[in-house]
Amino acid sequence: MTSAEKWMRRTSLALLAVAASISIFWGIALERGRPLGVMGFPGIYLGTRCLLQGKDPYDVQQLQRVYDATGGINNSASVALRQSATLYVNLPTTFLLVAPFALLPLATAQLMWTILLIGSFLLAALLMWSTAEHDSASVALLLTFVVLANCEIVFAGGNTAGLVVGLCVIAVWCFLHDRFISAGVICLAVSLAIKPHDAGLVWLFFLLAGSLQRKRAIKAGILSLSLALIATLWASHVAPHWIQEFRSNLATISGQGGINEPGPTSIGVNSPDMIIDLQTVISIFADDARVYNTITYTISAVILLAWVFVVMRRPPSRRSAWFALVSAAALSMLVTYHRSYDAKLLLLSIPACAVLWTEGGAFAWTALLLSTAGIIFTADIPLAVLMRLTRHLYSPAAGVATKIAVAVLTRPAPLILLVICLFYLAVYVCRTPKTSGEHRYAPAAAISN
Repeated sequence: MTSAEKWMRRTSLALLAVAASISIFWGIALERGRPLGVMGFPGIYLGTRCLLQGKDPYDVQQLQRVYDATGGINNSASVALRQSATLYVNLPTTFLLVAPFALLPLATAQLMWTILLIGSFLLAALLMWSTAEHDSASVALLLTFVVLANCEIVFAGGNTAGLVVGLCVIAVWCFLHDRFISAGVICLAVSLAIKPHDAGLVWLFFLLAGSLQRKRAIKAGILSLSLALIATLWASHVAPHWIQEFRSNLATISGQGGINEPGPTSIGVNSPDMIIDLQTVISIFADDARVYNTITYTISAVILLAWVFVVMRRPPSRRSAWFALVSAAALSMLVTYHRSYDAKLLLLSIPACAVLWTEGGAFAWTALLLSTAGIIFTADIPLAVLMRLTRHLYSPAAGVATKIAVAVLTRPAPLILLVICLFYLAVYVCRTPKTSGEHRYAPAAAISN
């Protein structure tokens, strides 16, 4: 490494440290500004405490009594806060992860959880930056800086999405670089167990991408299922009716007036951590769950079938794998309920964009523009500004042309994610190891690229 390269690397690390510091300190300030912090970790912490006390966290009244003991939720609290606090909709596997923390006082537990979440996320970001740096140091720095400077909500609330994304991205790095495989299997299994709708398609890629990666995916899947079984048995023992209660809570929180409703006037859409699934766009034209769900599922199913077909037919290779993974990450956000912090999974687009940028041409500029737009329009600060500027634009009586403009202005994230999904899938179709000089998956000693 030349002296210029060393200087560039040190400068990049310093800038990334500044970006991370913005999110960390701003996030801490947001967390300290509320009695229970930004609802995220306190919700899963108290839900797990409820289960450890032999009570049913999926029962609104029993969970409310746990909150009453903390003095954090009262009748004057907003609808959004009450729903996020007392309508528990996390899978039972979350209890296993949070149980060690729930044995500690809330302040101590939240500190340790925050350290774990921030540490795993920063490691994931640095791994993506380091991978992309070998192709384009400038692209790697630009995209990673924007991501790290916009994690305030994730770090403040301690939502499991931050940990799930971090672990999933770490697992991808381990598998594609053929290093620390056991750690990668554990990371992917945990992320899959906690939020399968985040990590599911990433896991599916490795299941389909050749025998070497399939073995790793199967191991992660078995471990994830084992965790799910243990957690389900525990929850069923303490709360025999948890499945029905879980469904009821999910229906309430996702139905009309719920904080996870994707409708055009929903609380969840008009917030800085806005919902970003495709339903939020379609609902502007047809505010009917049967319509926007059917259209979203149809579009997503067609893309998924095409994606599976291509992945199964293409020879597996490390560098081209990034394109399929970015396409899968973007598609995951569109199918069902996701918020902007789930889209941090677009960290996977950093190496993919750098690969195309170093090759030049139209694909390079398209990749840079789309990847940058995808990261910016799912970033905390830009979304907070966007929400305040556009929150009153929607009108149910507006014409189709006006609604199209409203959809573009107020819901750019799902539209950009859809284009990213299709673009990187097209790139994956056009590239093979033979035409791009890539190596197939092989033991580490055999891979030089």
